[in-house]
Amino acid sequence: MLHRRREFEQNLHVCPRCNWHGRIGVFQRLEVLLDEESEFEQVGQDLVTGDPLGFKRGELSYGDHLARYRERTGLSEAAIAGRGLVGGRPISLALIDFRFLGASMGTVVGEKVALAIELAEAERIPLLICSCSGGARMQEGMLSLMQMAKTAAALERFGRGGGLYISLMTDPTLAGVTASFASLADVIVAEPGATVGFTGRRLIEQIAKQKLPADAQSAEFMQKRGMIDLVVPRRAQRSTIIGLLELLAPQEKVAAEASA
Repeated sequence: MLHRRREFEQNLHVCPRCNWHGRIGVFQRLEVLLDEESEFEQVGQDLVTGDPLGFKRGELSYGDHLARYRERTGLSEAAIAGRGLVGGRPISLALIDFRFLGASMGTVVGEKVALAIELAEAERIPLLICSCSGGARMQEGMLSLMQMAKTAAALERFGRGGGLYISLMTDPTLAGVTASFASLADVIVAEPGATVGFTGRRLIEQIAKQKLPADAQSAEFMQKRGMIDLVVPRRAQRSTIIGLLELLAPQEKVAAEASA
């Protein structure tokens, strides 16, 4: 068992037998995607999550829950944002971690995604957002839902300026994240077997009064129907992203080489 676990971890948390992709944290994903010599320069590290509703669940306040997840994950929030090098060129990134409150989107998650977009726009570099989420952060009420509009508006400005945006959907990418920034990219990539959709299977079946196909919310199902462009195994994601950058943003590479 220990041998198999070691093999699984060495294979980037992908089963070498069945190709099942396990969830990984944001810093593990950076190791997969960034150049070996690249540092990740974070932005928005000083952002602090508020408690606008004074939300309580039982004896625990929202702040208590946040403190627990910070201790458990070592993260201050579910998202990080910043810049790094992929294929020798600077790129702006936002990454979301499912371990922190199910990667739910609250004000800080939305703000960090917006900061990554604004960084890409200001420095005229490509943008990569690695998404996962179980939905909006109910503890923050309408402020969490507002992040959908905020991130979509930031992407609209970025797109008008000709910026390249690549979205990487990981398991699971659902609800408000799917309905906003995760689906607004020039190229949408997903991990094999990732659950992608808006709402849960049970609710869809209750409303539609019919059973969904077993694979109805899989990345492969969505690719066949045009929602996703590429389904790429984790080991091939870095080379795929480099290829997309070479094809779709060659001018950024020239600029990066000129300034080196």
